Amino acid sequence: MSPKVFSERILEWYGIHKRDLPWRNTQNPYIIWLSEIILQQTRVSQGLPYFEKFAENYPTVQDLAQAPEEEVMRLWQGLGYYSRARNLHACAKDIFENRKSQFPKTYSELLQLKGVGSYTAAAIASFAYGEAVAVVDGNVFRVLSRVFGLTEDIASNRAKQVFEKFANDIIPKEAPAAFNQAIMEFGALQCIPKNPDCQICPLKEACFAFQKGMVENLPVKSKKVKVKERYFQYAHIICGEYCVIRQRGEGDIWQGLFDFPLQEVALMDSLSEQIKDFFRPTDNIETLNVIKDPHIYKHILTHQRIFANFVKFVVRESNKRNLEAWAKTNGYLLVGGDQMENLAKPRLILRYLNEEK
Repeated sequence: MSPKVFSERILEWYGIHKRDLPWRNTQNPYIIWLSEIILQQTRVSQGLPYFEKFAENYPTVQDLAQAPEEEVMRLWQGLGYYSRARNLHACAKDIFENRKSQFPKTYSELLQLKGVGSYTAAAIASFAYGEAVAVVDGNVFRVLSRVFGLTEDIASNRAKQVFEKFANDIIPKEAPAAFNQAIMEFGALQCIPKNPDCQICPLKEACFAFQKGMVENLPVKSKKVKVKERYFQYAHIICGEYCVIRQRGEGDIWQGLFDFPLQEVALMDSLSEQIKDFFRPTDNIETLNVIKDPHIYKHILTHQRIFANFVKFVVRESNKRNLEAWAKTNGYLLVGGDQMENLAKPRLILRYLNEEK
């Protein structure tokens, strides 16, 4: 299939099937950038409510730049990949403070922004400014690999260069934005990873994978992600309306977010034991009740699989001052219910707290 025929058919398909999404109705680089950062590694159905919250709370890059980091992280809460939120905020500050709130207007200049890689730079450059540079994400890998028979292992370092060069060679110079949107949408809705409906595909007559019976074999991806299992035993310590929390440190999977004191144990069986070593007799903290949650909460990350259990310690309210001193000594915080509600927390903690209600 020639590049011209491919682009014509995929643009025709897009005109019929495209979803009405808010970032497709603008050339505002801020809105496009915001949507692309939020939607990286995230389904549209999951990311759309977050995009709408951010666009409503921060309608301009200046608004986002001047927002407190805690507030930004709170709005991002539950979306995962929290380094993206920190990069989003840092990038907004850079644009506001050093670029007079103006986004760069070329692909090469956009690449200089923090947290902006080739995919996001290509999206902004083509959607906002009409530059003929191709976006290459997982959907594009899949479509190009299947239709044109590209067998480069997409887990290899070389694949990105191969696919980006191929995509840039075939992108129609007169309609780069529409083409980029079309090929991503085609991969998201039609040429899906598992069991695509090839019989209704407008490209099937010339599709390499369909004609060769290789739809399930392309794209080639040989590397397997090594997944580490971890086991967390959390202490949910409450005293009246107050709760003990801690902020995750720099370099942590949940850097800057808030959870509870915990002990990490080596084996799953260890989670069945009661949590230990939190209070010593000299701390003068009396627990009215110790309640072990029977559930094991499972949380899946790209490289980690976390299993967590929670034990609630109900501390006598008259011990609040002692508990506050203990928390400070151990690097924790004692916060009230309203403050706890407004702090950004990992999704694992949110699930537990929702179960508690």
